[in-house]
Amino acid sequence: MFFRQNEKFPDQKSEHGVRHIAFIMDGNGRWAKKRGMPREFGHREGAKAFQRVVEYCGDIGIEYVTVYAFSTENWKRPENEVKAIMQLFTEYMSEAFRVFAEKGLRIRFIGDRSRFDADLLCEMNRLEQDSKDNKKVLNVAFNYGGREDILHAVKVLASEGKDFTEENLTVALYTEQCPEPDLIVRTGGEMRISNFLLWQSAYAELYFTDTLWPDMQEKDVDAAVAEFARRNRRFGGV
Repeated sequence: MFFRQNEKFPDQKSEHGVRHIAFIMDGNGRWAKKRGMPREFGHREGAKAFQRVVEYCGDIGIEYVTVYAFSTENWKRPENEVKAIMQLFTEYMSEAFRVFAEKGLRIRFIGDRSRFDADLLCEMNRLEQDSKDNKKVLNVAFNYGGREDILHAVKVLASEGKDFTEENLTVALYTEQCPEPDLIVRTGGEMRISNFLLWQSAYAELYFTDTLWPDMQEKDVDAAVAEFARRNRRFGGV
């Protein structure tokens, strides 16, 4: 029998009820443009917001955080912007992620790793290994796409000769070690999920805010979580 993924992870009751929150971190480029700065500057400020928000989520008892850092479609951006994002990511591999690990976060990189060079892959693998015993989880979706995630899971099942059931596909996804997200937050004013966690978001609550990602503060996380608490999740029931 198929089970909803949250049923696989016994609920650890919290005041706000959010176990897994996911962020579509949108608005870095527009934030920089408003200030007459290059888009790359916005990504650097966005990285600061990333660290601030992830740390705060851990502080308020959220066990799983997933961030949409770089999509499979982001390769279409100007070459200099892609290079800047990769450079920034490399810098944070040696800074913020180590801080997260020290704070008890398990680091997991989800997505297609085939386009990354050997040095980057080695560092990603090392951070995952070093933090593997931590309880709280940070999923960094890097070169990630929801469609590719599903396709990858299908290929895994085919290679293992398993039946194509909802349960089997769910546990073959990149996020198989996490419950489905309770809440997906998109910043920047756009109202779409842009190929993010397509399978996993079937019953997620969606929250959209005009706040650009670099401006995201603890109070904005509180507002999203408070809105979640006001909603009635029926999962198809009454």
